[in-house]
This record gives sequence, structure tokens and C-alpha cells, in this order.
Amino acid sequence: MTAPPSYQCAVISLAMLITIITGCDQTPPAPTTQVVHIGGRAFELELALDTESRYQGLSNRAEIAPGGGMLFVFAQSRKLDFVMRDCLVPIDIIFLDPGGRVVRMHAMHPEPAETPEAELTRYSSRYKAQFSIELRGGTLAELGLNEGDRIVLPLDELKRHAR
Repeated sequence: MTAPPSYQCAVISLAMLITIITGCDQTPPAPTTQVVHIGGRAFELELALDTESRYQGLSNRAEIAPGGGMLFVFAQSRKLDFVMRDCLVPIDIIFLDPGGRVVRMHAMHPEPAETPEAELTRYSSRYKAQFSIELRGGTLAELGLNEGDRIVLPLDELKRHAR
């Protein structure tokens, strides 16, 4: 037995209305990558916007593409410390303040596998930072970047997506 056509139309109309209403309330999904220009070069950086992705970072990667890396975005500015937990390759890190200015840079080196957390070398931002960029080891030497330089980012958009 089938429902009368008027009932079918009502159900379809209601389903369409719910789809339209819920579609309007949804915020666009957070981006997964961001192109960033540093020292005249373009890098397509994976975004680490939440605690889980920031903790994982570039761990267990056998390589980092020359134009790749990761951009870590924090909801609030604070002194940051990074470690090379389960990192297989050298990584350069750039810490940025909330306005995108470089506050500190480090060349980070892999640590022996399964080094206890308390024994991992800490790489500090020294000052409050809200962003950090990790690039393939050796890249900083090629870029000629200095503390105080500004890296242009869509700051407000990135901050909106940080959790």
C-alpha cells in the first residue's frame, strides 16, 4: 500500500526544508592545508588546528616534501614548547606571535626511538606564540629568515578554526 500523493509531497517538502535549514546553520569545514609564502618560496602546509593533530604533528614521517610541512594554530597565545616525539627526520621550526612575527626558530633533530617524554629536548618559543611552522630540516638556512620578520597568514581565519 502506498501513501497518498499529498502525503508523499508533504514528506518530501519537509525533508527539503530540513536540509535547507540545517545547511544554512552549518559552518564551512576547516581547511586542511594553507599555502604560506616564506622567504620568496611557497609552502603548502598541513594544518594542525586541534589538540590531537598538534600532538601528532609530523611524527612518524619518513620524509617531508621540500615545499611541505605543517602549520600549528593555537586558540590562545602562550609560551610553546615542542619536542621531536617519534620524529624520523630533522625538522626546522618557526614560532610566530599572534600577528605573524617570528619570535624564535630552531633546527630540531630526531631523538632515539621511544625516548621517554621527560627526556625529550624541548624547543621553546621563548615568548608567547600562537602559531608554529614546521618545515623540512635545513630549510631555515635557505630562507634567510630573522626573528622579527613577519610571515603573512590569514590570521583571523586560522584563529577561528583553532580548537
